[in-house]
Amino acid sequence: VQLQASGGGLVQAGGSLRLSCAASGRNFTTYNMGWYRQAPGKEREFVASTRWRRGKVYYTDYTDSVKGRFTIVRSGADTVSLQMNSLKPEDTAVYYCAAGPPTEPLLPQYWGQGTQVTVSS
Repeated sequence: VQLQASGGGLVQAGGSLRLSCAASGRNFTTYNMGWYRQAPGKEREFVASTRWRRGKVYYTDYTDSVKGRFTIVRSGADTVSLQMNSLKPEDTAVYYCAAGPPTEPLLPQYWGQGTQVTVSS
């Protein structure tokens, strides 16, 4: 199983970035997929997740600090993206794609390699 994340980078405060994650190696149709992040000196924290059933998204979840700014998109059973708008310096972190059994909240069974997001003030 592999989760391949991409799309991180450096952006000024107020800017936007889009992260993408492609999963392979098993059937992720019923899996909960989403994103965690880890800032320097802090624990890894949940960001957003989404579940997929019968060909469409039927559940999404966000941590409070990103609601209204981030949008998680599940474009298929094994593809998830995170559109991040109005970025703040406190969003700076390594972002990890994650996938887990169909529970709510997301309990990761698989992790991607992480992609760095840096927001300058």
